[in-house]
Amino acid sequence: MDRYIFPAVFESDGNGGYTVIFPDLPGCITEGDTLDEALYMAKDALELYIYNLEDDNETIPTPTAPEKIKVPKGDFINLIEVYMPPVRDEMANKSVNKTITIPR
Repeated sequence: MDRYIFPAVFESDGNGGYTVIFPDLPGCITEGDTLDEALYMAKDALELYIYNLEDDNETIPTPTAPEKIKVPKGDFINLIEVYMPPVRDEMANKSVNKTITIPR
């Protein structure tokens, strides 16, 4: 599958920042100092999490319907969508630094 949409819970820190948690993806947590930054970081975190699951040949969980997720007052749910082909391409073309010795 190339496209995934997961619900994310945005918890306000009271100062304009947010912590973002994906209830269906244990350990997939990020944060941002603003809502825009939190949204960007949520997408980035989801891309990396899904990529690592794919790379490890692990099952990608089925997203929970947003209306079934209970959130504390003041927090909210937003759906985060990722399209994986560009992520896979970027990871496949990642540069690696190597120290080598060659003859003169």
